[in-house]
Amino acid sequence: MATYVISDIHGHYEKFDKMLKKIDLKDEDTLYVLGDILDRGPNPIKTLFKLMEMPNAICMVGNHELMALECFKFLTKEITEESLQDLDEETIDNYLCWQNNGCDTTIAEFRALTLDQRQQVIDFIREFLIYEELTVKGKKYLLVHAGLGNYSPEKDIEDYSLKELIWDRAAYNIRYYPDTFVVTGHTPTQYIEENPNPGSIYKGNNHIAIDCGCCIPGGRLAAICLDTWEEYYV
Repeated sequence: MATYVISDIHGHYEKFDKMLKKIDLKDEDTLYVLGDILDRGPNPIKTLFKLMEMPNAICMVGNHELMALECFKFLTKEITEESLQDLDEETIDNYLCWQNNGCDTTIAEFRALTLDQRQQVIDFIREFLIYEELTVKGKKYLLVHAGLGNYSPEKDIEDYSLKELIWDRAAYNIRYYPDTFVVTGHTPTQYIEENPNPGSIYKGNNHIAIDCGCCIPGGRLAAICLDTWEEYYV
């Protein structure tokens, strides 16, 4: 029984499928997915449906799922004069933000679904965790998509806002907790100044950053086994 963590698949279904084969995920293993399953890559919704079939996969919300949820409600409606008139400024702003972050493939696959399938997608994402605390082989871990924005050692995890956990990038030069490893995605490791091996999993200051930029040129999909700290790349 092993615990694996992966993040920022971004619609790269083929890479995700290869990763599952590479880690040889067993039914008794657990796979945590730290968000950003959607957008940018060619098959985000297909990847979601794959995860729906995996009872040992635990998904956490990323900023791309958050943007999608804010817009899916409108996308499930028939486009009429009345529905267009109901568009408020907040909905338009949310859509423009999502558009600027690579939503085209998600929308294309979502629109091809039946109404029932669309609702399944929405219900599935609504069940995603915001963070997870666990202990593996005596080591404590906090799993969260982005980091701890506006970090303060006096703040409990429950005191952080959704934006601070889902959008704000981790401060990799700060050790958040002396006895807990914080595992994050969101920031490609190519962009972490402290990382001596850009494009590989970063470990430092009790951080483990696992977004290795699979949707950027030269990037890879990465996973780590928390039991052994073995790294996997596709």
